[in-house]
Amino acid sequence: MQRLLAIAGLTWKAAFRFRLFLVVAVLLLASVVGLPILIKDDGTARGFTQILLTYTLTVITGLLGLSTLWLACGTLARDIEECQMQMVATKPIARWQIWLGKWLGIMSLNAALLAISGASVFLLLQWRSTKLPEAEQKILRNEVLVARASARPPTFEREVEAETDRQLKETLEKKRVTAVDEKLLRQQIKETLKGDLQLVPPGAMRPWQVDLGAARNYLRGQPLYLRVKFNAGDKSPSGTFGALWQVGIPQKTELWRTPEPMSLAPDTFHEFEIPPNLFDENGKLTILFINPNNVPLLFPIEDGIEVLYRESSFGLNFARGLGIIFCWMALLATLGLAAASSLSFPVAAFASLAVLGMTFSTSTMTSAISDGSVLGYNSETGVQGQSPVDLVALPVFKAVLKVINLAKDFSPIDSLSAGRSITWSELGVAFGRIVLLLGGPLAGIGIWSFNRRELATAQGTQ
Repeated sequence: MQRLLAIAGLTWKAAFRFRLFLVVAVLLLASVVGLPILIKDDGTARGFTQILLTYTLTVITGLLGLSTLWLACGTLARDIEECQMQMVATKPIARWQIWLGKWLGIMSLNAALLAISGASVFLLLQWRSTKLPEAEQKILRNEVLVARASARPPTFEREVEAETDRQLKETLEKKRVTAVDEKLLRQQIKETLKGDLQLVPPGAMRPWQVDLGAARNYLRGQPLYLRVKFNAGDKSPSGTFGALWQVGIPQKTELWRTPEPMSLAPDTFHEFEIPPNLFDENGKLTILFINPNNVPLLFPIEDGIEVLYRESSFGLNFARGLGIIFCWMALLATLGLAAASSLSFPVAAFASLAVLGMTFSTSTMTSAISDGSVLGYNSETGVQGQSPVDLVALPVFKAVLKVINLAKDFSPIDSLSAGRSITWSELGVAFGRIVLLLGGPLAGIGIWSFNRRELATAQGTQ
């Protein structure tokens, strides 16, 4: 450990010698202070947090990511090119210790910079929130500056699949169809069954039951929030539809009803507060919707109904969000060091940026895989192209997407700006996938390459 810390200390000295730490710290603080001044919010709690959290954290992540890649590529590659590494390698220290020491030095720099910028965002957010009107401050405290978990009704996915298989079997016993038609028929049956679960005809009622689980133990006396979204079968002259709600079970739990229909727009999310203590002793919350319109309404299974409740404080949630960003910085540091272990500084930086750019091209790769061709439609033959390039590119795209999909969903910024809870388990999974599962093999490759590199001839080969 003493040897690792010595290498980490040298990395800190190099960062200060090149003014990297000071420059990045100034840029981070300038973005935290400058963005809210340059970009005006709409005066609402959500608009306020979107400016302060979404934009500032995005800029912080981008600046830290680029500086991490630059330092990771430069601190190892330049030490080799300038013959400083040859002097270190002659000391009684293993090369894997040098490599890990560099990584620890970069990550400790990132920890310091992320702590400074994160604390600045948090303090500025608390200070600026006092400037909002009292009503918006209440929304901020209850809906935004909070860590809210969610519970949804069951999707009945297994039941839908079983009923789909049963109806498909009955249909196939009556008539024979081709394999393509069978697949299409199965999809039609499944969509019909899902539609029956989602559709609320005019004048009809639709109940949902949401299980709050273990959260029922601390939600007594706490207000809940109902988040709903629906689609309409036809347009309304006013652009909105009436919605009558009842939450709770008569004579069993406390009951809440809307005194008159709410006016809600389709195809958008609506969130409103409901009183506490509406669930039963088992933590089951019963929600009843009555459709007073002449048009059928459809509540999507995935996000049509959602119950939000307070789980922890915003400060703890913010710290967990910064922890996920720190995991991404660990992966970028590993990538840069792995590239610099066998390449010169310019080539290592170019290779790292190319890999980083590939992660932003997932939609293009997904489209190519779904089309079955990189070249797309062939105007000469009138069919999808199947060139020799596809034989190599498509399997590569599939492998790359599998790797990227392991970690692409771990983005804390949207959750923080929406007041959604980032749990300890999510942070643990992010650490396992990003740092261990993706960064571990990269670190192994980097250490192996660095062990095999001929340092004595490195200067002459550049």
